[in-house]
This record gives sequence, C-alpha cells and structure tokens, in this order.
Amino acid sequence: MPVHTARPPFAAAGTPSGPARASQLDVAGELLALLRDTTTEPRPDTQLEALTLAVAADLPVLLWGEPGIGKTAALTQLAAALDLPLTTVIASVHEPSDFSGLPIVGDDPAEQGVPMAPPDWAVRLVRAGRGLLFLDELSTAPPAVQAALLRLVLERRIGALQLPPGVRIVAAANPRSSAADGWELSPPLANRFVHLQWTHDHEVVVRGLGGTWPRATLPRLDPERLPQAVDFARRAVCGLLSARPALVHRLPSGETRRGGPWPSPRSWEMALCLTAFATAADSSREVLSLLVRGTVGDGPGLELLAGLDRMDLPDPEVLLADPAGVVLPERGDLRQAVLDGVVEAVRRRPEKSRWDAAWALMARAIETGAPDLVVVPATTLAALRRQDWDVPVSIDRLARAVSLSRRADHAADRAAAAAEAGR
Repeated sequence: MPVHTARPPFAAAGTPSGPARASQLDVAGELLALLRDTTTEPRPDTQLEALTLAVAADLPVLLWGEPGIGKTAALTQLAAALDLPLTTVIASVHEPSDFSGLPIVGDDPAEQGVPMAPPDWAVRLVRAGRGLLFLDELSTAPPAVQAALLRLVLERRIGALQLPPGVRIVAAANPRSSAADGWELSPPLANRFVHLQWTHDHEVVVRGLGGTWPRATLPRLDPERLPQAVDFARRAVCGLLSARPALVHRLPSGETRRGGPWPSPRSWEMALCLTAFATAADSSREVLSLLVRGTVGDGPGLELLAGLDRMDLPDPEVLLADPAGVVLPERGDLRQAVLDGVVEAVRRRPEKSRWDAAWALMARAIETGAPDLVVVPATTLAALRRQDWDVPVSIDRLARAVSLSRRADHAADRAAAAAEAGR
C-alpha cells in the first residue's frame, strides 16, 4: 500500500518548503518595504496647516471625514514629521473605566483611599514626557465612554495621572451616517474640540500614491509679533461679543448640530487663542477661517472674520490727512466700509478742509473701483455741506461717472433680457 506524506499547509505541488518558502516571505517583505518607502515635500495644504496650527496651540482637534480618506494616515505622518511618539486609542473598544481609571484597593483603604490606576498607554505617555494621543473612531464611542473622555480631553487627566504638557490630543470621527453603529457626540465633549472637516484632494492623493506626500510642519511664530497678536485677538473677540452678547453662549437646538462646533465661553477662548496663533504665524485667511468656524460654528465664525477684516482697515483720520496717497481695499465690502468710516469721521468733526479731503477720496474711489460703491457715502457726505462751503469740482465728475456706470448697467441688463427672450 502506498504511503502518503502530509504536505505542509499552503505548499503547492512542486513548491519547495521550509527555508525556501521562508525566503519567499522575505522577498514579499522587501516588496512591502518598497511600497511603504515614501517621502514628503513642502506643499501648500490649507487643512494640514490648520491642523498643525491647532496642535501648536495645544488645543484638542477632531477630524471629521468619511471613511478611507486618510485621516489616520495624516495623523501618522504628522506624528512622524513632528517627531512625536504616536499612541492610538480606539475609543469605541474601551470601557469608561479605561479613561477614568481602574480602582486599586490598597492595604488600608480607610486611610489611604482607593486610587484610580491609569491604563498602560497613559503611563507610557507620561514616561515619554511627550507624544501625540490619537483617539480614533470617536463617533462610535457610546455615551458612557464619551462621558469618561471629558476629563481626559479638557484636563488631560486619566484617573490620578496627569498627562505632561508635551502631549497633544487629536481625534477622528466619521459622520453618524457612515460610522459603524455611530452615535452623535455629546454637547459637552463636542465643545472641547476644534472641529476640522477633513476632505481629500485628488492631486495630493495621486502624488502621494506616487510616493510623495505633503510635509506637516509646525507654524513659524514671529517672536516680535507675539504681544501684538494677543492684543489683536483679544480686541477682535471682545469687540464682537460686546456688540453681539447673544453669541457668548448659544447651544444649538438640533442633536446633530450640538455634536459639532458651537459658541460658548470655552470655545470663544479657543477661538481667541487660534486667532493669536494665526496672526503670529501670518497664516492665510483660509486657514484662520477653518479654525474659527471649527471652534464656534459657521455663523459666529464668519462674524468674527468680518470683524477682523474691518480691524485691518486704515484709520479714517489718516486717510483724510493724505487723500492723494491712499490705497483703498480691492474688496467691495471693505472699500464701502472705508468710505463710510471717512464720512462718519467728517460728521463727527465737520470742517471745510476735511469735507474737501473726503471728496478727494471719493474721486479716488471712482478712479480705482466700481462707481456704484461711492453713491451712498457720497450722498451722505453731500448732506453734511454747510452753506458757506463751495461745491468742489470733483462732485460733478463723480456724478457723471456714476450716471455713466448706471447707464452701462441698464444696457447690460437689457441685452441679457433680449438674449434670454431669443432662446
């Protein structure tokens, strides 16, 4: 009777086994290493810059995005670029006691109490003194776990253990519609984060799959601008909240919106901090927009950005002192605000020389921008004229320019209407 020899698992007929098969795994490992061998390059990336700025400001960040768009990969690359040990904790697979601490009964609990022992990953972070704590799958954590995370995110405490200042916290979540057994974030936990909407850029993905990803770098803060940045941020936030006290605290009514950014004294403090950091780093307005809207919500954030734009406007008194050398803003709303400010300055102190200077500014606005923007401030300025003030020649030129512009607009409207009717 023939004797059948058992073949090793997964070994096909005619395929060597033992060392030869192991060497093939080594070759496969080499191939995997080549596939993982990527590099980075400096590349403008608004959302990555916003993330690094919030990390530099030591504020907890929550990345929102659909599954598979690279949130985890971005955090891994960020930790490597900043030379921070990465500790990943999947929030949904932990118990509340893993974040609040496990009770350890000692020899004499009546005298010594019952300390709350932290988990091993928290001990490793404390020993390292620095690191990036990545709380992944936050939207799949049940409410009890979210409640246990409150103290970790805000106070950096796990049981009796205090995380060192060198530890930064970043979380990631999928929208409830695309999360596995997802939950809405509780309002107290949501209000502790800077919320960033994470999207993919096809050019970044294509170049990254080719082996080159954007490089994450901390913002370069100008030491000489730090005091001015803090003063600017405080004036902006305090000025807005003084004029709009209802924005100080506004809890959204819908459950979904409560799980995102909304205004509270805590989130306004974060917005102030991020404004100061963005100013000191000379970040773009797009980066600052992502950060403040991700902190206090879209509506309050846009109001703050509008206030920041107006804070950068030139002083009306400076413009009246030298109307010939003024450079007016290009944006129509800012130009309108400048001209309105000049008219208000003349109203407060009406003098013939200041009135004439204001008309010179109106004429310059006509020469460098849309004439229609001058209509309202020029009408108001004309109403400030005293009987003994001569009418400047520039008024006639202004009137002709505005009239010509309006006739051109009417002609364009008629041409568009005729083209629409002929279709």
